[in-house]
Amino acid sequence: MFFPKYRPRRLRRDEIVRRMVRETRLSVNDFIYPLFVVPGSTVRQPVASMPGVFQLSIDELVEEATEVRDLGIPSILLFGIPEAKDEIGSGAYAQDGIVQQAVRELKEKVSDLLVVTDVCMCEYTSHGHCGVIKDGDVDNDATLDLLAQTALSHAEAGAE
Repeated sequence: MFFPKYRPRRLRRDEIVRRMVRETRLSVNDFIYPLFVVPGSTVRQPVASMPGVFQLSIDELVEEATEVRDLGIPSILLFGIPEAKDEIGSGAYAQDGIVQQAVRELKEKVSDLLVVTDVCMCEYTSHGHCGVIKDGDVDNDATLDLLAQTALSHAEAGAE
C-alpha cells in the first residue's frame, strides 16, 4: 500500500494550528464596497431587492464613500444607473455619463479611495442586454468596441 510522504493531518489537529497554516486570510483590505450612482441631487433611494443598499446621487455618493473610506475599506465598485437608455448604451461611454461624473467627483473629494467601475452595458441599453443587438443576437465585435470605449472613458475620468 502506498503512503504519501506528506500527510497534512497534523496541520488540522486543532484550531490554533489550523489558523496558523490556513491559506486564505480575509481582511478589510480585501473588501470592495459596491455603490449605485444615479443622476440628481440628495437622492438616497432604497433598492427593494437589497435591504440596506441605496441608489445615490453624486452628492450622497461622496458622503457614503467618505464613510466607507473612514471605516478602512480601501475600494469601491461603482454601478451607474443612467437617466436615459438607448439601443447602444451610449450613456455607458459618454464623457458626461453618470459614472464618469461620479468618478471625477470622488477623485477630487475622496482621492485616497480606489475606484473600480462596472463596464457592463445592460443598465444603459433600452433592451437590457449587455451589448449591441443585431438581427436578434448580440453583435460581439460592435459590443467589444463600445466596452473598450466605456473602459477608456472611465479610466480618463480617473477610475482605476
